[in-house]
Amino acid sequence: MNAHAFAGISSSFGSSTRSQSKEANGARAFSVSREIRAAKGIREKRLNPLVALSAVAPGEVEEVVDNILYNTPAKPTGTADRHILTLLVANETGVLSRISGVIAARGFNIDSIVVCKTEVVALSRMTIVLKGQSAEIIQAKRQLEDLVPVWAVLDYAGTPIVERELVLLKVQAIPPSLSEFENFYTESKEDGVAVRVGGLSPVLAAGMHRQTVIELAKVFGAKVEDISHDAIVLELTAPPHKVDSFVKMMKPYGLIEVVRSGCMAVPRSPVEGYEDGSDEAAENASAAVDASQLPPG
Repeated sequence: MNAHAFAGISSSFGSSTRSQSKEANGARAFSVSREIRAAKGIREKRLNPLVALSAVAPGEVEEVVDNILYNTPAKPTGTADRHILTLLVANETGVLSRISGVIAARGFNIDSIVVCKTEVVALSRMTIVLKGQSAEIIQAKRQLEDLVPVWAVLDYAGTPIVERELVLLKVQAIPPSLSEFENFYTESKEDGVAVRVGGLSPVLAAGMHRQTVIELAKVFGAKVEDISHDAIVLELTAPPHKVDSFVKMMKPYGLIEVVRSGCMAVPRSPVEGYEDGSDEAAENASAAVDASQLPPG
């Protein structure tokens, strides 16, 4: 066999091999594309399944309801009504003692009392917070109105008001239980060098304590008025119930002194729309007109 014949055989063999590999690759690609099209068709035909919510077992429902009922605070029973009285009195000596005597004679305990002069020199404003039955407080109010130095007595019970109270809190700047940290802190007297064995040092514990107190005060909207190595003075102006919560939350951090100013209140001004005012004015005008005075027709 000559060289030309061998080259022809090898070229024909190579071409047949390449054609077979192309056919195999084409069949493989066709099968893969067919599988892809089939998968796409399945996805297109398949609807998105709805999220199936697992049914809650009866036992779980009862547990949830019991948990809600347990965590709902009970309504206090037997509590007296809270009344805020504002008195406009003459700015003279002995007025406060006479008013407190009338209230004490009725057996009321004064929760707070705030007295201050007004923009008029001869007039003072007094805000008293009482708790008791409404009928008894109404009788005490009438007695206060009969006093000569009293110009007027206003009861803000059931009236929308703006109520504020100022409190100054002095809180410890070091943890109350610093001895617990000292149990984990020892000093080596060798060579006069202090060595911490383990736990937190008193300085680090005091720093964490101060930071915690300041962050909690920011949550309530209080301000830091003074800070020293021993104490932090906080100031908060808020409604009385928020002041109560603030004092309770600060109690675990070591309260040194609590100073509260007492309740101050002023009624809110009503906000009425143009249409509401016009309707009321029209009703009042129609009610004020006497039909007998109108001309016939």
